[in-house]
Parts: sequence; structure tokens; C-alpha cells
Amino acid sequence: MPADQNSQPTTQPRHTRRQLLRGAAGAVLTTGVLGGTAHAAVADYDVVVVGSGAAGMTAALRAARRGLRTVVIEKAPTFGGSAARSGAGIWIPNNEVILAAGVPDTPAKAAAYLAAVVGAGVPADRQAAFLANGPAMISFVMRHSPLRFRWMEGYSDYYPELAGGMPNGRSIEPDQLDGRVLGAELAHLNPSYIPTPAGLVVFSTDYKWLTLAAVNAKGAAVSAACVARYAAATLRGEIPLTMGQALAGGLRAGLQAAGVPVWLNTPLLDLHFDGDGRAVGVVVSRNGGQVLVRAARGVIVGSGGFEHNLAMRTEFQRQPIGTDWTVGAKENTGDGIRAGRRAGAALDLMDDAWWGPAIPLPDEPYFCLAERTLPGCILVNGDGVRFVNEGAPYSDVVHVMYDRNAGGPHIPSWLVVDQNYRNRYLFKDLAPTLPFPDSWYAAGAVHKAWTIGDLATRIGVPSAALRQTVTRFNGFALTGRDLDFHRGDSVYDHYYTDPAVRPNSCLAPLWLPPYYAIKIVPGDLGTKGGMRTDARARVLRADGSVIPGLYAAGNASGAVMGNSYAGAGSTLGPAMTFGYIAADDLADAP
Repeated sequence: MPADQNSQPTTQPRHTRRQLLRGAAGAVLTTGVLGGTAHAAVADYDVVVVGSGAAGMTAALRAARRGLRTVVIEKAPTFGGSAARSGAGIWIPNNEVILAAGVPDTPAKAAAYLAAVVGAGVPADRQAAFLANGPAMISFVMRHSPLRFRWMEGYSDYYPELAGGMPNGRSIEPDQLDGRVLGAELAHLNPSYIPTPAGLVVFSTDYKWLTLAAVNAKGAAVSAACVARYAAATLRGEIPLTMGQALAGGLRAGLQAAGVPVWLNTPLLDLHFDGDGRAVGVVVSRNGGQVLVRAARGVIVGSGGFEHNLAMRTEFQRQPIGTDWTVGAKENTGDGIRAGRRAGAALDLMDDAWWGPAIPLPDEPYFCLAERTLPGCILVNGDGVRFVNEGAPYSDVVHVMYDRNAGGPHIPSWLVVDQNYRNRYLFKDLAPTLPFPDSWYAAGAVHKAWTIGDLATRIGVPSAALRQTVTRFNGFALTGRDLDFHRGDSVYDHYYTDPAVRPNSCLAPLWLPPYYAIKIVPGDLGTKGGMRTDARARVLRADGSVIPGLYAAGNASGAVMGNSYAGAGSTLGPAMTFGYIAADDLADAP
């Protein structure tokens, strides 16, 4: 049986002849027995990586390039996980891409900012490890894969007013990638959360302007540029990939070049330990049987969070919660976290997630990013009153929803807009002036009325309160100052807004009927709690001791961001960095 039905077996030049022969024998898969339980086969590697998202593939690429025989196991029939579905922003201060673009970042600024954002809950050495290794990780990925990156100019850090914050942003995203580099593996790439419209090549930073294309000259120009990019790529015979598709595709191409096999349709069953308690492999389900995959150096778990595991969400997170509001990859059911827990790993941040307001549409939830920030909308609770700065970082908005829900109905909340708003701005993938689909109304995700009072009745909030809320907000829009929640005071608030609106691009009155109310629930990009790790990405027990040979990165580990969110890409940046750190630690081990 070949080692990998999707890629070539690993042969890496730093091995001795004996190592290569042993690896070849392992790749053939021989019958074995573990603890009295017969396994259909046994495979031998130096490192086993669980999960083919950004954390896992970066870890595997680094391990392979450090000379370790490496395999990636993936539960899904596709590779890329939630990273492939994402916009693929990556928050890494002081990386070579932003420094070359003239961003005035420094290690001192980055350290001050991260410390201010995450607070004392995240050990200082973990913060320092992320900041020290992130730039090197980005440089390494560019040297050993076809990935190149672009500065997301203007996409502010989420708290730019804090010490060290960057109003013009630190985040990067993948540049355009030709999918042909993947060959037949392109068919196994996990699809985007929201596919790019046909005939366009779109970057994450384009989204802001595409939303404004009907009312803004730059928006129209960016739309034309997206069409031109696609036309140029087509003439060259390319298959253009951007955002998460480019990130996952580029990392996978790097693994192909390094000879790293990726076993799809191979779920983790459990971790395997030797008599001294060291993680020395995993047991997986493969081709209808159990396979013991031995890892002479250790195991790196990058299997994602538990957003699609209802029992875990019920156990660890606040109500109301479920699995219907997340946009994370459906295979993320906490397999790696549960295996680590069985092995004695301590868990951190299990009550938290990479939250964001979401609209529960009939087909799938929609992560509401620009729509709640554009001028001409307000977010109200079940009492018909505003309760938050609508333009605040998306994770903060949901934290407020949960914090205040116990004292009054905040879940669901309602995004209230008028027809002027609908005439001007893209909403999800609906062009301005187009009606909301009937299916959205039928699902209760949208309501429409010709008066604010009637709209309040339709969504079950007090009419007088909603009318008063709209009147008060309209006054703020006219003066340009939100005296209640300070929308527009932060540079970040203005990113997804309309520069033609004065005096505050975040604020426009609601005045033109009909009016619409869109249901808002606590959505997420994935959970952010998992195994406790140290600055070397080693998994820790509750007493602080290390579980030898076991590492975790990405959403299988407790986030270095703590309960906060430094900027666009605060999920992927640390995930890739701690995968890289874990691989280095294994490679450097005696």
C-alpha cells in the first residue's frame, strides 16, 4: 500500500541511509499490535502532524525542511480546514512584507501593543515567542512555498489608540496564486466560505471597496481591477486563487515540494504514548482499519477547534449556543483537544471563540462584517435600544451580547437599516437596491415594514423604545458624534464605512422607508480554547509540567490572544507561528 494516496512519500536529504530504509519500510505499512489491540498497519515517521489547516501545514513544512520525516493526517476529504475558507488575513508584526512597504513597526511597539491587548492572562514568554518567531515564519514560508504576501494597507489594528497600535495596520494576506501549482491536488482543496464571484479575482482588502462600488469612484475602480486581474490570469492560462484558497493551496504546494504526504479521510482516534508517558504517535482510522502512525520525535496537534461539537460547546460555553452559527470547517469537532484532555492536558479559554455577529440565513450563517459598520444602520437588543458601538471589533460585539444577555434580551439582536442604506451598499452578495431573498424572510432572518413602529412589532420589541432609539441616533448622525457608544472615535471604526458621508463616515440617519430588521446571533470563525501550551508550543498539564512529545498550535490550543483580538489575522498569524515553533523544538531536541 502506498504511503499516501494523494502525494509522494517523503525522501529528505538529511537522513542517513539507515533512516531512509526505515522510513521506506514504515511507508509500506506493516501489521502491528499496540497494547493488545491489533492495528491493521503501522507507519513510522519522525513527526506526525494532526490537521491540514494553516497551523498544521506550516508545522509540517518546517519540520520537513529541518530534515524530519513528516506526515500530515487530515480527517476531512479535503485539505486546508478553516484557513481555506477564510479571508486569510495574517497578523504578524515586523514581518519583512510590511517593513518593505514602509510600515513603521518595531519590536518594542509590537510588544507594547500586544501586551495592552491581551492583558496579564497570557504569559509574557508566550507573547514574546509569538512576536520573535512570527517574522521568521513568514520569511520561511515564502522561501519554501510559492506563497507571496501583500500588506493589507489601511486595515487598522483593532485597537490602534493603544500604545504601539498601528492605525494603518500590520496585517498581510496572500498574493494571487496560480492553482496549477497543485496539479491534481487542487481538487482536494477545501472550498471558500463564500466563493469569489465568477469573473473576478478579489483580495480581502478589495472587499471594503466592492461594498461601496455603487456610490464611490474608488469602489468602481477596484471592481474594474478585479475583473482585469481575472482576464489577465485567464489569458495566461492560470487558475487564480486568493485569500484562504491561496494560503492553503500555497502551503500544500510547499509540502508537495518537500515530499510531505497528506493523508485525507484519516481521522484521529487517539494519541499513542510510550511507557515513559511520551507522545510517540497517533492511532487513526484509515482505509477501513486502524493504523498506528509512530512519531519518533513527537506529535503536533493542529486539528482546529470544537465549534461543531454541541456537547463540548454546551459543557464549556455560555448559552444560548449551538453549532449552527459558526462558519468554521464542519470537521472541527474537537478531536485533538479531547485526545489531549484524555492524556492529561490542561485546557484554556474553552468558554471563548473568535466571535462575530452572524445572520442565521437558511442555508448557512453569514458572518456580518462590513454590513453592521456602514452608515445608516444600528444594532438594537430585545428592548429596542442600542447597546454597543456597531463598528467595534466583531469579537467585542458578541462579548457584549453575552455579557448583557443575562440582564435582558440581547440574543438575538437586530440590525436595523433603511432603504437609503439598501440603495447604496452591497449586502452580503446582494447588489444595492436588490430585494432580500424570500427565503430570508421565510426563515425569520429579515423583517420589513414601512414604519419604525410596525417594524418593532414584527420583531417583538417595544415600538416606543425603537422609535426613540432611531430618533436619538439620527441626531448623532447629524452632528457626527455618537454620545452613547462613540462609534467613529476609533480609526478602526472607519474601515468599512462610506467616506462620502459627513461629518462622520460611520453615522448616517435612518429616514427612508421601508425599514428592515436583520436578525443577529453570536457567530464565530471557530473556537479559541484548547490545550494549554508554553512558549515552545509544548502541551502542559494543570500542574505546569510538560507532556513530553506533545505539541499544539492553532485552535487546538488556547489562543495567545487571550480573550481579545489584536488585528485582522490574529487567528492565522499565531496558528502558523506556533506550528513553526513546535517543529523547531522537535528538530532541536537531542
